[in-house]
Amino acid sequence: MAAQVEIEDQASVTKLDNGEIFDSALSDDADSSSLSRSRSGSGSIFSSSSLILLDEGNAEHDVIKACLLSGMGFVSSDTTIVTIRKNTSDGITNRAKFVSFRIFTEAVARKRVGGDANVKYGWYAGSKEEIESIVSYGFSNQDVGKFEGDPCSHGVGIHLVPSKCSLLAASATEPDEEGLRHLLLCRLILGKPELTTSGSKQSYPSSPEFDSGVDDLRNPRNYVIWSCNMNSHILPSYIVSFRSPRLTVSRGGFAARPSSPWKRKIRRDQLVRKMREVAGDNLLAEIIKNHRDRNKVKN
Repeated sequence: MAAQVEIEDQASVTKLDNGEIFDSALSDDADSSSLSRSRSGSGSIFSSSSLILLDEGNAEHDVIKACLLSGMGFVSSDTTIVTIRKNTSDGITNRAKFVSFRIFTEAVARKRVGGDANVKYGWYAGSKEEIESIVSYGFSNQDVGKFEGDPCSHGVGIHLVPSKCSLLAASATEPDEEGLRHLLLCRLILGKPELTTSGSKQSYPSSPEFDSGVDDLRNPRNYVIWSCNMNSHILPSYIVSFRSPRLTVSRGGFAARPSSPWKRKIRRDQLVRKMREVAGDNLLAEIIKNHRDRNKVKN
């Protein structure tokens, strides 16, 4: 029997096990009573009409919040979830995307032993503009290209991390002009993954037996959806906007290149303030003192 993936608004994440999100269908009454029907419109940071704001107390909101925070490690106490938005199947185009994802899920399940399409949730890190474009139009070659040439890349495709490894994804986000960071939580059809090595140039399955790539078969920290499947095997599901002052951009294990124009333009006072937030006043003062002492020695 093919794995079932709901495409209605009632399809929700309502279960958390060791930081991993699992699917479970909510009843119509439970879902409609706790969903905020506020759309992303004027004054919102995201303009897509398919997005619905989830309120505190909503089952989906609370599970996703718990999942992100439980995987944030040493910065979890300083991380604040600002908003969680759900991508719905409203509109002809979006409904077609949801239906397509269900069809591909069933197709992959049919060729797998036991009929399991191995559908998981994974975090995708990107700028506000990039995530909004993905929700509206899907993944593009530009999204694939940002991983090319990265020695940590495990193949040419869309890279995501398991839902329980949120710190890896969050470390690759960039704060926008309001100081908010954004993560896209997606449903993924992994099927049967194959092991890919760091720095691999592989861009499609090595044989019809495989459907995706991972960095570790037993405990993956990096999912790779090949570019040929990026808009059939990935369904953008939620946007999480958050603040995490102690978080620094990292390229270790999960890479993201700066794509926000704001990130490339920063005044000296903003740079100093950001360095103080990351390093702390005492450490920053020590670094400056050591730098001056070395300059005195040279002179």
